[in-house]
Amino acid sequence: MLYTGSGSLPNHIYCWVESYFVRKDTKRGIFEPCIWFALRAKAEQSWMCHVMLECGAVYRDLPPHAISFSETAEKDWKLSDTALWDCYSDQFSIIRYDYLNGRRAEIRKTGLFGRYLFTVIPMYDSYTTEPSQSKEFMFIQLDNGRLIIMPTNELRFFDNSWTEGDWPKDIKLNSNIWRIE
Repeated sequence: MLYTGSGSLPNHIYCWVESYFVRKDTKRGIFEPCIWFALRAKAEQSWMCHVMLECGAVYRDLPPHAISFSETAEKDWKLSDTALWDCYSDQFSIIRYDYLNGRRAEIRKTGLFGRYLFTVIPMYDSYTTEPSQSKEFMFIQLDNGRLIIMPTNELRFFDNSWTEGDWPKDIKLNSNIWRIE
């Protein structure tokens, strides 16, 4: 499904939100339960999360570093820890690849590990139409209890019956537009 602005996750996720982002006069490092159910994209801004709090309030446009998967998650987590780039389109599609669902992943930039949640695919923007710039963004629940959003070239997945070895060093960047006519 194509979304413009905001869109539903493949399924809602029970998690935590850092209260600092949703409550007045609250310090960093305190978490409360929430249900994360949607994303928002706006060019030149971070991906943003929509949640429902236990009181029933819907809170929109939380930055990804406000989301946690444990109330004892990494406390010193910054927006720059969650992604490499801002959104470059307000149109996107969300998919959860069955094969990757729940699969372990390693993040190249940090060496951190986590589990695949879903993928967001920007649509109809100048980056996406250029093969060497086109990206899909994988949302990963890190083992440290935090969220990270990485393009496919910045992580690798593990399948004990298939994958082996170190980080690949010879993967070539696709720079072709393939056409029959």
